[in-house]
Amino acid sequence: MRATIIGAAGMLGAKLAQQIVNASNLNIEALTLQDVLLPKAPDTTIPCNCMRGSFTEPEQAKAIAAERPELIFHLAAIVSGEAEKDFEKGWAINLHGSLHLLEALRAQHLASGGSYRPKVIFTSSIAVFGGPFPDAIDDDFLAAPQTSYGAQKAMTELALADYSRKGFVDGVSLRMPTVVVRPGLPNAAASSFFSGIIREPLAGIEALLPVDDNVRHWFVSPRTATGFLLHAASLDSAKLAGRRSLNLPGVSCTVAEQIQALAGVAGEKCTALIRAQPDAAIIKIIAQWPERFDASKAEALGFVADANFEQIIRVYLEDDAPEAVRQATAKESTA
Repeated sequence: MRATIIGAAGMLGAKLAQQIVNASNLNIEALTLQDVLLPKAPDTTIPCNCMRGSFTEPEQAKAIAAERPELIFHLAAIVSGEAEKDFEKGWAINLHGSLHLLEALRAQHLASGGSYRPKVIFTSSIAVFGGPFPDAIDDDFLAAPQTSYGAQKAMTELALADYSRKGFVDGVSLRMPTVVVRPGLPNAAASSFFSGIIREPLAGIEALLPVDDNVRHWFVSPRTATGFLLHAASLDSAKLAGRRSLNLPGVSCTVAEQIQALAGVAGEKCTALIRAQPDAAIIKIIAQWPERFDASKAEALGFVADANFEQIIRVYLEDDAPEAVRQATAKESTA
């Protein structure tokens, strides 16, 4: 099977690239990695084509589709905060780029006489929902986003479902919880602080908290998020029963509970590095995001969440934290 990851230079894309070549059930024979920055090929003997180009250009979508991959992971996007600040860029990348891709794949489907119908796995977001919210959002709750990012994700979901209905592609949209703890530096996502208040204190650096600690949100670790993508690749889409957008399971907790979990892993000396500094723009965006889900359908299909937020922190320490941070945390936990 030939597979393509669009947005492969990002954190999830890079992790997925390494995992997919090791997934024996998928039998990947060739891999294409595409992003606006040149992706890094994973450690593998499988042929790997790394493509650099803007997802906003129709010609880039045509080049991706011309290879006729049987499996496509669509991870390309600009993040929530940036999409809200730069209206044109958000729509160009988060919606129009997706439409270019679907049209290019439809053209290949038609050129093949209907024999080419790739599986497309799209990373959507819980931002497709807007308030007022019930206590827990189920699979029948209305998608009514209150941000440009959420609207762009929701519209891509609808387009993918319609192209799937017509038989051009076989798509599924995964509404990802917020992925934490992200390694590296903060990004422009409104949700970036959810990682920052864990990652920075573990490294001995002060972290700013822009919202009240009673804010509740829905989380998943990078390891589990990658697992969701791989599981979707082998999922029989007939089991979706025409509902091609899935609310994925996650961990619901407040910021205060995040901090409590951090104290349990690394001690209160670590959590003392978190300083409140309210940010009205972030508070407004976060207020429009859901807090918890009833993800019964996805769970019945075999998607499994992290056990709790402490486990999410430990995944970061095992998979992504610098060695010095690992050692310092281990020393603190045994002190």
